[in-house]
Amino acid sequence: MHSVIWLIGTVLQLYIDVLIVGAILSWLIAFNVVNIRNRLVSGVANFCDRLTEPALRPIRHYIPSLGGIDISPMVLILLIMFVQRLLYEYLG
Repeated sequence: MHSVIWLIGTVLQLYIDVLIVGAILSWLIAFNVVNIRNRLVSGVANFCDRLTEPALRPIRHYIPSLGGIDISPMVLILLIMFVQRLLYEYLG
């Protein structure tokens, strides 16, 4: 049972890491620090968007726009961390 809990916790942590990379990459693209025409940059951005957009879309539906600042990744990270804590507290 501990192996399953460890696996779920690790997958959730990897998802948090992808959310952080996607958020930082979107800032770098918005401020023209990295070029989206670069194949590596566009591939990483596409990968992060495809992985995180299905989870972020419902959160963006309920959170109002804050003038160009998207806090939905932060809300999702907090929710995932809460689930991790519950997982370790009640099952681990």
